[in-house]
Amino acid sequence: MPRKSMAKIGRFLSIPVMAVFLLMCFVYYSTIFVFTEELVSLKSTLGMSNALAFSFSALMCFVSFVSSVVTDPGFVPATYVPEVEDGGFEDPELKKSSVNSRYCDKCATHKPPRAHHCRVCKRCVLRMDHHCTWINNCVGFSNYKKFIIFIFYSAISCSYSFVIFFTATLRKDWGLRWSPLKTFYITCGSITTALGATLVTLLVWHLYLLVHNMTTIEYHEGRRAKWLARKSGLSYRHPFDLGLCKNIILLLGPNVLTWPCPTAVYHAKDGTNFPTSHDN
Repeated sequence: MPRKSMAKIGRFLSIPVMAVFLLMCFVYYSTIFVFTEELVSLKSTLGMSNALAFSFSALMCFVSFVSSVVTDPGFVPATYVPEVEDGGFEDPELKKSSVNSRYCDKCATHKPPRAHHCRVCKRCVLRMDHHCTWINNCVGFSNYKKFIIFIFYSAISCSYSFVIFFTATLRKDWGLRWSPLKTFYITCGSITTALGATLVTLLVWHLYLLVHNMTTIEYHEGRRAKWLARKSGLSYRHPFDLGLCKNIILLLGPNVLTWPCPTAVYHAKDGTNFPTSHDN
């Protein structure tokens, strides 16, 4: 088996990744075979419809998660050569991102715009957002769409699960005695609520980054650049922010129908060059 394939399989052999798989299985089982069965019965048309809808969302969540884990985030190609000119931009953030002023001492090579060195992967990653422990991989140029679609389906699945759980809980006659079933319901409710709140918050955050064509690293760099600009009496704008529509198309693709599909990344280029607002 090729070394790259072994490395990809090896990413699954981590406690956080296995924990995600276990949580998926737990939420799926409890939602379908406990709460939905308790609420409307899986033998009914309504119960089967709910089970199919949740199963589809869970399946897409699983596919996008696996894709995020096995897809290389995008590493700087060995043939990459920086441009001679940096464009003469006055924007401090764009100067910082210019290929001529960006050299990685650890990799002993030039970094393309928006690339950063990952201390965990020990390589420079194209359009690096962050290193995610839960997928045991960097989130970068090649797997960012897969990652955000994973969060999207995860948030939907957890929200769906919470609604089913909450409705089933309200309709159940508990009585005054404590029982193992009460413990199970409390455990499931706590896990689903915590997961849902975390995932919805994470989804909102990455949607904010998406509509501004910004990475997590660039957000923090941009805060400092904005502070420096204000200090100098200047205004600051993220150099890669091309406007709402163009930003979404660049990251998710021009076809709206393929946005929910994590593997539809045919629109992606090489990740070494990006249009800027200065090009317009």
